[in-house]
Amino acid sequence: MADEPWQFDGPAGRLQALLSTPRDEPSGLAVVCHPHPQYGGTMDNKVAHTLSRAFVLAGLAALRFNFRGVGDSEGEYDHGEGEVGDVLAACEAITTRFPRRPLWLAGFSFGAAMALRAAHQRRPAGLVTIAPPVAGLEQVTPDAGIAWLLVQGEADEIVDAGAVLAWARSRPTPPQLVQLPAVGHFFHGQLPTLREAVLDFIRQNAG
Repeated sequence: MADEPWQFDGPAGRLQALLSTPRDEPSGLAVVCHPHPQYGGTMDNKVAHTLSRAFVLAGLAALRFNFRGVGDSEGEYDHGEGEVGDVLAACEAITTRFPRRPLWLAGFSFGAAMALRAAHQRRPAGLVTIAPPVAGLEQVTPDAGIAWLLVQGEADEIVDAGAVLAWARSRPTPPQLVQLPAVGHFFHGQLPTLREAVLDFIRQNAG
């Protein structure tokens, strides 16, 4: 895939990004959100990169970006409030560049929570959430008709896997669940498995 350094305007200033595109014209678009900014999360995170690669392999363009205050992105951490605005700004930036294509939202950990919240304001065609921390998401439910995948490692040492699975199953329209036994939060040694699970879901539901 081709990677292009990029910037776009967010609510708190310019945001640093990386746009990954397939060889041919993209059939769709994806915004990929990284894990928690205060715990070392950046757009270079291996899981975020794996998500981007899966989208590009499926023929979509993928935009990874650094939330406000991370890397060269302007602004300061806003406790998950302003960061939703960053996701929406990323959606606007990539759809302006590639108009009239279906948009997906994806994220890992904190980034998955931000993608879920943003999906309420900008209804995507698809949603991929990896190990989302679900505390505070009790009222968050993606609309029916959105293709939604949730991947959770059963040995997650950061996020309570049982709480995630219970939350997912309690949604009015539950996601497609992929549970990975003996897999921790950062998917060490399991990134190819994660990529294939995501890629299969995108190919089944995109277009």
